[in-house]
Amino acid sequence: MANSPLVLPRPGTVKSNEPPIQAPSEADFRAAFGNLLPSASYLQTTNGKVAYYELSPSSLAPADAKKPVSRVLFVHGVQTPAIGLQPLASVLSSHFPCAQCVLVDLWGHGITETPIAPHEAALFHSLLEAVMVHLRWETAHFVGYSFGGSTTASFAAAFSHRVASMVLVAPAGLLRSTQFNELQRSYLRGGEGLEDAARSWIMEFLEGGQLVVPSDWKERVGRGEVVVEAVRDWEMKEHQGHAASVVGIFRDGGVLDQHAEFAEAATKGIDSLCVLGELDDLCSVQDLHDVGMRNVSVVPQVGHGVVRQKVPEVARLIEDFWHKLE
Repeated sequence: MANSPLVLPRPGTVKSNEPPIQAPSEADFRAAFGNLLPSASYLQTTNGKVAYYELSPSSLAPADAKKPVSRVLFVHGVQTPAIGLQPLASVLSSHFPCAQCVLVDLWGHGITETPIAPHEAALFHSLLEAVMVHLRWETAHFVGYSFGGSTTASFAAAFSHRVASMVLVAPAGLLRSTQFNELQRSYLRGGEGLEDAARSWIMEFLEGGQLVVPSDWKERVGRGEVVVEAVRDWEMKEHQGHAASVVGIFRDGGVLDQHAEFAEAATKGIDSLCVLGELDDLCSVQDLHDVGMRNVSVVPQVGHGVVRQKVPEVARLIEDFWHKLE
């Protein structure tokens, strides 16, 4: 069918020779959402072209440059690209002016391409590794939110020598696929005749209902806000590979059933902090304790959106954690 949704290959399938799906232009993204992020830099990898954004460190005395937290990589969640972490990254960068802070648009998000490849964790690990090699970073302090938290944990399990410390904010990955009913699990498996319904269900599950873009989003953007509903709507309309990437990530990327990877990361001796919203129904303190993540802080009266809805509180927890590293 001409209108059938794009479905990405699943893990274990033969590698496709198709070129990646191009992303929208930076000019188009900025026209919609302003200049909150610095100008994008691009990295061509074997899987496709990746956009990243560098918050330049201040010019400081040599003694300041020796501070331990000098390189920070921010890894966003599914659906909302790097701009969703800009408010938190901006605060942390201003309080750690010697740190080189980098945000990246993951596959199929923002202005990064969608490779025609299984969207399993290893595909995202290779993206993070490519960015670090390009920046000539041997290690970095990771801040991962939601799917970015799960990706950070599994990256730490596999490449612990690359992770100086990690902050997992409302991490995905500890929801079990067995919690879904049989119809929902069929959407996770996918197959002919299921993909339209599967895409609708996955999008609605991630959104917590139908996507509703605030009517005043342009005015709010004009005041320097990040309106994530508008960003997600824009991606769905303008990025031809975005929806397929979201579905692929939900099925295969590490949103679900990552307990072994978290437990492995917890054994690596990496300094870590987990930050949860008290009302988050995707991850709990007990979930994290069960996989060996002991340093958990809870922000009251907020759910999964803690990373944007409680920026000062999250930033303060991360600052305290980083200062202890020093």
